[in-house]
Amino acid sequence: MKNSSTIRSVAAAVIAAAGVSFAGSAHADSGTISFSVYKAAFFVGGTGGEGTLTFHGRRYPITVGGISGGLAFGASKTNFHGTVRHIRRAQDVTGVYGAAGGGGALGKGAQMIVMTNEKGAELELSGKQVGLQVNADLSGIAITVK
Repeated sequence: MKNSSTIRSVAAAVIAAAGVSFAGSAHADSGTISFSVYKAAFFVGGTGGEGTLTFHGRRYPITVGGISGGLAFGASKTNFHGTVRHIRRAQDVTGVYGAAGGGGALGKGAQMIVMTNEKGAELELSGKQVGLQVNADLSGIAITVK
């Protein structure tokens, strides 16, 4: 008899915890993001740009900046567009996003990347790149919602 009471208590606690977890993720939302990034590198590179986050029908200006290190050289401009997920408010997009990879473009090229910041915001981006850029590096970008 005592065991069935304990089992019911544990089951209720598990269901309650699952409900809280589901409710927390159910309130997360998504938006769209677009920005242009200029990158120049000779082993150490710098990235800068600006764009717009659209969230709940409102547009927020953003700035983008970052550094990269490794085998990298060239200069390019990439116009990114995509989706940002798992945010509750526009400021959740602010943060540092990291990536490791490689690629290159001579003239025109395409890129696709998925990155996450420390708040859990996930960017799924595709972009068109113009310029000469060769890289096999570790890079990161910081996005700030103004």
